[in-house]
Amino acid sequence: MKKSMKVRGELLLEIGCEEIPAGMIVKACAELKALLEKYFMANALMGEGAAGGLIETFGAPRRLVAIAKNLRLKQEDVVREITGPPKAIAFDNVGEPTRAAMSFAEKQGMAVSKLTIIQTPKGEYLAAKQFVTGKPAAQILATILPQVIAEISWPRSMHWTGIGKARFIRPVRWIVALLNGKIVPFSFADVAAGAHTEGHRFLGSSKIALNGPQDYEAKLRKNFVLCRPEARRKKIDAEIRTITAKKSLRTHEDADLLEMVTYLNEYPSVIIGDFDPAYLSLPDEILLTVMRDHQKYFGVESKGGELAPHFLAVINLPGDAKGLVRAGHERVLRARFADAQFFWETDQKTRLADQLPKLTAVTYESRLGSYADKVERMRALARWLAEQWFSGGVSQADVAGSDRAAELAKCDLVTEMVREFTELQGIVGGLYARAQGESDEIAWAVYDHYKPVGLDDPLPRNLTGCAVALADKLDSLVAFFAVGAVPTGSSDPFALRRAAQGVVKIILERKLPMSLSAAISAAAKGLKEHAPKIEAAEAVQKQVLAFLLERAKFMLREKGGYAYDEINAAFAAGADDLVDAAERVAAVKAIRNMKNFAPLAASFKRIKNILEKSAGGSESAHATVNAELLWEPAEKELYAAAQRIGEASRAKKKNKKYREALEAVSELRPAIDEFFDKVLVMVEDKNVRANRIALLANLLKEFSTVADFSELGGEEGRGNSPA
Repeated sequence: MKKSMKVRGELLLEIGCEEIPAGMIVKACAELKALLEKYFMANALMGEGAAGGLIETFGAPRRLVAIAKNLRLKQEDVVREITGPPKAIAFDNVGEPTRAAMSFAEKQGMAVSKLTIIQTPKGEYLAAKQFVTGKPAAQILATILPQVIAEISWPRSMHWTGIGKARFIRPVRWIVALLNGKIVPFSFADVAAGAHTEGHRFLGSSKIALNGPQDYEAKLRKNFVLCRPEARRKKIDAEIRTITAKKSLRTHEDADLLEMVTYLNEYPSVIIGDFDPAYLSLPDEILLTVMRDHQKYFGVESKGGELAPHFLAVINLPGDAKGLVRAGHERVLRARFADAQFFWETDQKTRLADQLPKLTAVTYESRLGSYADKVERMRALARWLAEQWFSGGVSQADVAGSDRAAELAKCDLVTEMVREFTELQGIVGGLYARAQGESDEIAWAVYDHYKPVGLDDPLPRNLTGCAVALADKLDSLVAFFAVGAVPTGSSDPFALRRAAQGVVKIILERKLPMSLSAAISAAAKGLKEHAPKIEAAEAVQKQVLAFLLERAKFMLREKGGYAYDEINAAFAAGADDLVDAAERVAAVKAIRNMKNFAPLAASFKRIKNILEKSAGGSESAHATVNAELLWEPAEKELYAAAQRIGEASRAKKKNKKYREALEAVSELRPAIDEFFDKVLVMVEDKNVRANRIALLANLLKEFSTVADFSELGGEEGRGNSPA
């Protein structure tokens, strides 16, 4: 029995602190919501459809906020029935309570006379009914809210003098915890929860009284804090559009920067500043990097797309009427651009190729030698890749160009520009290569060779760039696996998952004909030549191949939309050529809804199970089928159908008409069904049994070269499995 509680309330929780790094706020808000939901549900403060959608969290640089609505103000009262010993043990022959009954009563804190007898599936048992009074929500919240705050995870956290063991990303300065306007009494890091928040650090009040969620946003807005990120983002976007429209300009679009400045400011405003047009002689990539990554400024373009001598800065103030803030930003940017120009001019005094000897002093990894060693491995592998494509008929495969681009690819690591602006590595190399007279093909290859860095990142724009990018990534994979630096769980310090994803993406989207195992072997050979103390043995190469295939499966699920069993079926038939494997995955998806296909897949599973069981017996399957031992009409028909359909399927497969090949295989269904209906495989006659097993073994082998049907599940197999 339960007594329903109708009274509900609202909770406002605000954790006020020093400025939180902008990139950490979104994740912290998501964790705060998840933790509150977990504890509220565990303590019966939410229910009747209230498990989701009633808690919202958001943040700003100096605060994390949670608003929970429709909370129970008191847990429900509950009547619990506790089962004790059986009646036969609880009472003696004359009905007097035994020691067992008295002990049970004492444990429940009640007289034996208050106990009842209940009927259970096991018979009659002694029972006690207890009325449990629900606790007030405020009492529960006082316990769980400090736990919630403590459990928010951060990439790094800190503790400070006088707060014991409490840790948080930044020192906590105030906490607001109001349930229906009343303070929830608790403390965290020696800060007691109260009813007062703080406004903007310079423009707002340092003590703002609150009543709850109903007046929270309005009072903060009056004190120059837009607490919701969507309000800050909308204000920034609107002001950017207004400013650029007035000057017939447009912003260099940057969604990530917009997100960053949204979480860097509590009351953002946009101002426009200028810089000397002479700096436009520097490449746009350098100017934009300085503005974006070092100053958090938006670049500005003319309507034609050319970079203009202006920038947009987002400031944490209502405006800049006197232009003092603008002047300060212009002064800082002028100094940064002057540095960039100096680095550009200094670096141009040395040809990029002449920087190569300096790489011998730059350690790639302590066990794997220097970057000069890596460059030599990349050159050999890039040449090998280009040779494969040239002989395979891929247009524009340039062996010499791939070698040259790989030679130059890492040279910018020792330039002054990259030392100062590390995010420009690769890009600077490409820019210097072009400025120093290298061909566009080689310059773009150097520029792009770190690509792609994500599923949605573009590929290198030419085949030479693809060769260098693949060489770089394959060398990293084989080298780090060889020294045991294999990704585990969430730990991947050398970004090997990203490297593997890049290899797969380039091969599949460029449709490059190459053997993964051969490419891995070539990388292992280069490692042996240029890092002689390290060897990528066969076991390591197999490990790298399996790692790449897992990334390929992930990409086909995420980007291709294929079901995991469709991918597994095609990959089980071979996946060394990823392009070919992807085509077979598409064929499986295209024909799996045919009426014959699901029953045929079930039959192939049955065949596989029979073969696995027979392999463990005393006899093994014959390599070939003896037609004279085929006695039953159904097995003769299956043998004949397999010969006939196999020939047609092989012809289709040879021409890469995989869908048609699978459609041909599906015609086997009637013969296989008839075989299993009419023929007993595990007969007593040893020779006949072995012959029938051989028939099934040949059938499975012959018709699993496009896809292994036994890997296909039913409807449940069509969902995506986790990466």
